[in-house]
Amino acid sequence: MNWALNPRIRRLAEQMHDGGVIAYPTEAVWGLGCDPFQQEAVERILFLKGRAQAKGLILVAANIEQFEPYLAGISHDQYAKLEETWPGPNTWLVPVNGYCPSWISGRFDSVALRVSAHPVVAGLCRAFDGPIVSTSANPQGLPPAISAMHAERYFHGCLAGLAPGLVNTKAKPSTIRDLRTGDIIRA
Repeated sequence: MNWALNPRIRRLAEQMHDGGVIAYPTEAVWGLGCDPFQQEAVERILFLKGRAQAKGLILVAANIEQFEPYLAGISHDQYAKLEETWPGPNTWLVPVNGYCPSWISGRFDSVALRVSAHPVVAGLCRAFDGPIVSTSANPQGLPPAISAMHAERYFHGCLAGLAPGLVNTKAKPSTIRDLRTGDIIRA
């Protein structure tokens, strides 16, 4: 199925373009997403989660091409590392090059990027025509939502919509690596 053509997915992409916050299934947990260039939408996610902006947020995309502006300035070898591990459960901390909004990178000089293998996530990013914010759907200190009902319970009345789909409850959160050093930050 081409999720990017699904009417619900297309509507959710429109809602993100209009500044809405949505919930959607990722590989391991439900996530909250929005347009990363709409500061008010990002601030709404941070408020809903009780998360400090300084911590930064992950961006997720359907393919490496959607991240091209964020990757300007990295070496050929670094680009090859990204291509080898994407799509999949690998989040890379990529040096900020002036393209990423500060409300996404937080206090860091890098931005967390991941190309998802989840068909709904990839479909959302294709329908949106670019990367979206991806942070676990839970208020800080509570377990991440693992179902649409769980996400709705946490954020009842605060979301523009919920995507169809499921998570793999046996999957682990993505590995986080620093692109500059290769160091594993979270396994």
